[in-house]
Amino acid sequence: MSDPQQPATVPDDGRPLDVFGPDEPRAVPVTRRAALLTFGMLGSAVLLLGMLLLPVPYAVNGPGPTLNTLGEYDGEPLISISGAETYESTGELRLTTVSTTGGPGYPSTLVRVIQGWLSGSTQVLPAEYVFPQGATQEQIDEQNQAQMTSSQENATVAALEELGYTVPTTMTIAGAVEGGAAEGLLQEGDVLRSVDGTPMDSYAQLIDLLAETDPGTALTLGIERDGQATDVTVTTGAKDGGGSQLGVYIDPDFDLPVDVSIKIEQIGGSSAGTMFALGIIDRLTPQDEANGAHIAGTGTMELNGDVGAIGGIRQKMAGALRDGASWFLAPADNCDEVVGHIPDGLQVTRIDTLSEARAAVEAIGAGDTADLPTCTG
Repeated sequence: MSDPQQPATVPDDGRPLDVFGPDEPRAVPVTRRAALLTFGMLGSAVLLLGMLLLPVPYAVNGPGPTLNTLGEYDGEPLISISGAETYESTGELRLTTVSTTGGPGYPSTLVRVIQGWLSGSTQVLPAEYVFPQGATQEQIDEQNQAQMTSSQENATVAALEELGYTVPTTMTIAGAVEGGAAEGLLQEGDVLRSVDGTPMDSYAQLIDLLAETDPGTALTLGIERDGQATDVTVTTGAKDGGGSQLGVYIDPDFDLPVDVSIKIEQIGGSSAGTMFALGIIDRLTPQDEANGAHIAGTGTMELNGDVGAIGGIRQKMAGALRDGASWFLAPADNCDEVVGHIPDGLQVTRIDTLSEARAAVEAIGAGDTADLPTCTG
């Protein structure tokens, strides 16, 4: 006698299944149209994914990492000092960076560009606006590292001179600007000793003197050439921003009275100079300038203490707020990019010089910030 017909198996969601036997669902034949539709959809998805991941000729600038110059880097003090007494510090003095894709070796994808367009803290630009055309990744990395090394040296000299140290400097001519007034008068290897009879003991002294000199002024330069002292008269040219320039490249050699070492890797450029200098000052003074405050900032540092403009300040402000800063030191020459773009929760004060930056840190640490200048007044 045959068994009774088995009922259809019903899954948990209640949909009946046609069955061959008690437990085996019957395969549904796949039509040619369904197969073509499936493969077409899969192909479109793969093509769309490939398009989203393809490199595109745009640079995307976003908030990069920040580092506390009073803290540690890779288990060691970011700033190490020997040859002078140092002091413990509280609070933070954070250098800020920009994370950029779109250059050689770090292409931007369409996904990254779309994300950048939608983000309020990211900037998207044609790649040629950011990276030199034809440059290799190695060339860009070398240039960034050279700028970082120069930034550290400038910050050290400026910080020590801000604290009253004398930093003897040998200023050797590395060459004359083509077509400039010094061409044919000054030679590579000449050592500058004086200007109009005044000994030039530091590079900052020379910068300050030229800043106060009108273009077209004839200056008598006392130089040492092949071991012999001689005088050369050079008529100064105009410098962008005011003052004069000699039209020569100078390779300064500093005799530092204090040994300062800055440990940092995989970050290039010159925009951290101001925060390096402030970190050195804080470590060398018994006063705890930051006094527990979390302060970030940016700005190049000239040997005479002038703070210069940088790129990517909006991304740097966003990174500062993300990493806990409540105050941001912004170069005065970047104020036009700051106004209207300050993230909620971050306060910004403008700085023109290292002395102003130091005073701002002390005011913030003391909680006396009412008179700090802003980018609007």
